[in-house]
Amino acid sequence: MTISSTPKGVSVTPRHLRFDLADDLKTLWHGNDAFRTAFFNALSLQFPDGEQQFINAVRLYRDQVDDPKLKEEIRGFIGQEALHSREHKHYNEALKARGYDIDAIDERFRKHMEWVGNLPPSRQLAGTCGAEHYTAVLANAILQHPEWMEGATPGMARLWRWHAIEETEHKSVAFDVYRHCVGNERLRRIVFLFVTWNFFKYTFLNTCSLLKADGKLWSPGTWIGGMNFLWGKPGVLRKCLPDFLAYFREGFHPWQQDNRDLIDKNLNELELEQSAR
Repeated sequence: MTISSTPKGVSVTPRHLRFDLADDLKTLWHGNDAFRTAFFNALSLQFPDGEQQFINAVRLYRDQVDDPKLKEEIRGFIGQEALHSREHKHYNEALKARGYDIDAIDERFRKHMEWVGNLPPSRQLAGTCGAEHYTAVLANAILQHPEWMEGATPGMARLWRWHAIEETEHKSVAFDVYRHCVGNERLRRIVFLFVTWNFFKYTFLNTCSLLKADGKLWSPGTWIGGMNFLWGKPGVLRKCLPDFLAYFREGFHPWQQDNRDLIDKNLNELELEQSAR
């Protein structure tokens, strides 16, 4: 019986890329804009511990999966997430070297992840599905709207594109494991509410911590520009909102947003960028 819903032409394949971003991260790398830089850095700060938790949650059910295709995709998922975690650890260490109190920020989020890791396996996996939905929607937006990264240094733009491609490739893996091994639609939706609260809570807190260190926390201009970026024009979160909310639909599945064309286009461009370096 085939459980995997990853469509034809999509391969969940880890790419062993490395990014030397120490010099980029000494700067306001996103167009010299304090808010945009802090927002993306705030997302990065959640990835090492968050993605390790995703791996742990899927591993709890791996032995219950007998579909060879999905088993192979689980291996790919774990490989991709492990590499993302590695590169974002380097990213976050560079932020620490710049002078940010990353240890305090990490401790705040790590306590939450330790709490998540003590939940029943079904809730851990449901939480992983919800968090993977957020990363998949944001990944799609980054691939679909390259102008949102306009002004970013080439190295940072390349890292976020690589991460977005692989998040898109494996966006249904945890979901397929959940649907096969747990299958509780009510639990899936309820846990998504908690994931939503925590995703926005820690992104906001991390952004504020970074802006405070930059002396921009109480700058009206910084916040006006930031709110315009997220909710006005280009409206990063505003344009993602319908896709975020699609998770509540009955019969929802990640590949209902079929963006294989975006994977192919961006993967070709990424490979060209890598070969030109």
